[in-house]
Amino acid sequence: MNRMMQILTALVSGAVFGLGLSLSGMLDPTRVRGFLDVGGGWDPSLAFVLGGAVMVAFAGMAMRRRLQHPAFDDSFNLPATTPIDTRLILGSAIFGVGWGMAGLCPGPALASLSLGLAPVVLFVGTMLAGMVVHDRLVPKPMTPTPVVGAS
Repeated sequence: MNRMMQILTALVSGAVFGLGLSLSGMLDPTRVRGFLDVGGGWDPSLAFVLGGAVMVAFAGMAMRRRLQHPAFDDSFNLPATTPIDTRLILGSAIFGVGWGMAGLCPGPALASLSLGLAPVVLFVGTMLAGMVVHDRLVPKPMTPTPVVGAS
């Protein structure tokens, strides 16, 4: 029963997330590019979406601190804290450039698949291919790599 509730909770959470992306305009690449174009015709409306997301995350983290464990699991499964390193900075830069060029990032791209648009299908396909290539070609570091120029 517990596993079924975990799956149901994940399904409902994903559906709410996708609905929120759709209602906020995050599925429209031109709108996202307009938000990222701070030097041109900047569209600040998505700043409210990001601000709302930060508030929801803040509330969730505050609730987590008060709970012994989640409702449908024995413990919280949080990522390990790792230092900022070169791989993180390069990955963030690649993500940002891709987001700016395509106007899509992974979450909205997956939600946009429901629209059946060829550019979105191409984006998700190449995103998945890039993940596979990365996992096959880039070795996992044994220890975090230091940031160039960091002390």
